[in-house]
Parts: sequence; structure tokens; C-alpha cells
Amino acid sequence: MQINKILLAVDGSDHSMKAAEYAVEVAKMMQGEILLLHCHRPFPVSPGEPYFELAAAGIRDDAHRIMDPFIALLKKSGVSFSDKVEEGRAGDIVSKIADIEGCDVIVMGLRGRSELKGLVLGSATHRVLRTAPCPVLVVR
Repeated sequence: MQINKILLAVDGSDHSMKAAEYAVEVAKMMQGEILLLHCHRPFPVSPGEPYFELAAAGIRDDAHRIMDPFIALLKKSGVSFSDKVEEGRAGDIVSKIADIEGCDVIVMGLRGRSELKGLVLGSATHRVLRTAPCPVLVVR
């Protein structure tokens, strides 16, 4: 089995960083590439200008702050990668992006930044496990 494209879904948690380190090792072994994905919360729909712009800028800044350590890790590792930031809940978006991008495997952490919410509503990882178009590697 060949793994050419790995979707690495991250949220800034410690579990995500462990998943990133694991994805790097898999990419090196398989000579594959990584698609780094972060899903941010939806932009607000009710505030008007200039409040919408302030809220949207804050969300974009948070997304970049979350992605920076992962991008640094991937650059340092020497593996080929691209990155993508999407709006929406990770549990809904990750599987769709994996399908659209033709990923061979999804790598993600067991738990994310919203562990308590995940216990009540079902975590993003559980949702991806149910809907993924390819194998999912969950890292503890």
C-alpha cells in the first residue's frame, strides 16, 4: 500500500502536535506529502461593519497563530506539504477535504482543544471516523 497524500488535521492542541510528528514520520517513510488543514469557527453573520471585519480579522489571526508551529515543524522536517484553512466545524470539513483532495489517509489527534464539548456533542475525531473516505490514523 502506498500513501502519497496525508491530510493532517490540526487544532493547536498537544494531541495535534503529536499527530503532526507522526504524520511527518509516515510521510518520510512513504515519500508522501502532507496537506495541513485547520478549520476555524464560522465567521459571524449578525454584526455589521466594522464589527464583522474586526471579528473576521480576529478569527483569521487565531487560525494563523494556530498553524504557525505546525508549518515550522513541517518546514524543518523537509517533507513536501501544503496548507489550507477552512471555515467550519472540523468534524464536518475534514472528510470533505480528504475526499476532494484525494488523500490516502487522515491523521489527527485523539482529542482537541474542546475536550469537554466533545464529550457532550461527539468529538471531531469521532465524526471524521464515521464519515472519512479513507483510513483515519488517530494519534494519542
